[in-house]
Amino acid sequence: RRRTIKEREDARKMEGKDLITNLLPVLDDFDRALKATENATEVAPVREGVLLIQNKLKNTLTQKGLLPMESIGQPFDADLHEAITNIPAPTDDLKGKVIDEMEKGYYLNDKVIRFAKVIVGA
Repeated sequence: RRRTIKEREDARKMEGKDLITNLLPVLDDFDRALKATENATEVAPVREGVLLIQNKLKNTLTQKGLLPMESIGQPFDADLHEAITNIPAPTDDLKGKVIDEMEKGYYLNDKVIRFAKVIVGA
């Protein structure tokens, strides 16, 4: 019985091992990017490098089941969105719809893990 409890504890501690192992190359890329910025004189190549790292991170998370939520232009849904504020809708067809997104929402394997923080047209 003690062995079973210990095995469960060990399994729980190592649950995120696959994800963390897949994210280590992204962390390495960030370290290299920071080192490259020490002597950088132009912003464009640094920006390009950061975009490449961002894409690598997004791809890794997508492979693990993370999907971004599309909110702008959608009807406000309290099950998916958290309204930060209401503003007058620029057009009548935007009333009750998401006009802007302050923080992106995400699904993990079809379940909401972070609600989108949005601005809704009134």
